[in-house]
Amino acid sequence: MAAYLQTGGALAPIPVHGLELDPGEVAYADVECTTARFYAAAAVYPKAGAGYYEDHPVFGRRWVPNHRLDARRRQQAEAEAAARWRDQARARLVLTSEGLRINPAGTWLPFDHALLTQVSSAPARHELVLSYSVCEPVLLSGEPVPWLAVALRSLLPAEQLSIFSEN
Repeated sequence: MAAYLQTGGALAPIPVHGLELDPGEVAYADVECTTARFYAAAAVYPKAGAGYYEDHPVFGRRWVPNHRLDARRRQQAEAEAAARWRDQARARLVLTSEGLRINPAGTWLPFDHALLTQVSSAPARHELVLSYSVCEPVLLSGEPVPWLAVALRSLLPAEQLSIFSEN
């Protein structure tokens, strides 16, 4: 398909149901794949310190803090909040002349081609990472992804092709 598109071939428009396209916008693919977003979350630290009550013969019943457990809980909270792929879900994806429209949970999310800053393709793993100037990177994975990468490259203007990389 890449050779066909590079020698002047064009993607065939398709009808799309359940998505209202903008005037002049044309759909080229309607597929399902796995999506995820790469971001860090706010760390949620435990509110109460860890410890136990001790019945001391001299001081009586008292609270003994457990600083090692507190430190381990803080480290776990920071590790959970670290930047990683999150919100993984199966989603319907429509490739249009203007961008990708992704529907992970009943709401269409627009990702316009004009806002792309980097595209990293791993065809052997069926993965495509799209970085945008206005939001976190988006990971697409699944069987249709190599085709989507080739189709996306054919839809972008020549000055934007330098953002592609292949792993």
